[in-house]
Amino acid sequence: MTGPGGPADVIGGPGRPRASGDSLTFALAAPLEAREPPEARGLRRDEVRLLVSRRDTGEVTHHVFADLPSLLAPGDLLVVNDSATLPAAVRLDRLAVHFSGRLASGDWLVELRRRTATATEPYLGAAPGEWLPLPGGATLRLVERETARLWRARLDRDVLSYLAAHGVPIRYGYVRRDWPLADYQTVFGVEPGSAEMPSAGRPFTPELVTALVSRGIGIAPITLHTGVASPEKDEPPYPEWFSVSARTALLANLTRAHGGRVIAVGTTVVRALETAARPPVAGPRHGEAGPDGGVRALSGWTSHVVTPAGGVRAVDGLITGLHEPRSSHLMMLSAITGTGVLAEAYEEALREGYLWHEFGDSHLIL
Repeated sequence: MTGPGGPADVIGGPGRPRASGDSLTFALAAPLEAREPPEARGLRRDEVRLLVSRRDTGEVTHHVFADLPSLLAPGDLLVVNDSATLPAAVRLDRLAVHFSGRLASGDWLVELRRRTATATEPYLGAAPGEWLPLPGGATLRLVERETARLWRARLDRDVLSYLAAHGVPIRYGYVRRDWPLADYQTVFGVEPGSAEMPSAGRPFTPELVTALVSRGIGIAPITLHTGVASPEKDEPPYPEWFSVSARTALLANLTRAHGGRVIAVGTTVVRALETAARPPVAGPRHGEAGPDGGVRALSGWTSHVVTPAGGVRAVDGLITGLHEPRSSHLMMLSAITGTGVLAEAYEEALREGYLWHEFGDSHLIL
């Protein structure tokens, strides 16, 4: 089948995506990497393509994102991430510092990357205690390694104000030029804190939100501040700060109690809701218990990784982008769909020339 807009390029025999543990392995051809916002391709945000896969039948169909109201039912609930994207990259002559997220201590996680002619690559030459002079007279001190590629670091001034003056959005090699910060914001973003755009929400427009609400489809926010991804490594997500309000928890539980579906807009929303639906545990978070198997109000730091072994408790569907081979996001998708249904969907996306990454096309799992 050929979806709206037709294939982006002809691909020579992409082959069937193969299961690799709980994820998928497949070859992603360079022409399928979205290199610019859809607006630069002459499209509205809600005119990107939308692949729909249904878990109960395995059926895969093709749409545009503006069709979303007709694909959902009155009484369904979309849960969105209201985190806004920071201009989280600060560029030096030879290095770039990517600010990944604030820690409870007030320190920040940062990634150091070497600048190349087109983008950046990991830089592993730093040492604990090193001081980095940044533009505008600021100084960043590396405290200690948090992971193999992330540092716990301390800036000598307020980070958000500094980034507003000296930062630019993070971009990787498949995006060939800088785009304004507005291109990395979603219509829902009101709480600054994400190093990278919660991109599943990008195709929504005010007009589409109005159409959804007019059809009786609810919209409720959570907040999860996304950290920096690693385009070079396959690694599990590290702790991220999130908040699920009492109102959103109540709406999610009432939706399911009355036969509606809770549809997460993005893997960040899945992580937040599934954390809030787990049995209470000790730790730096607070909240009130919800019904058995339901969502409760909760905020703090989540280390929860959604896997097929653990499954999902709180979500019935997902709107997301198309994810790289072997990524932890695909493991999460497998927890919702099963690897077989996911492999069928990705085979179809490859065959029909869907576009990957934050400026690419979307996938609705029901």
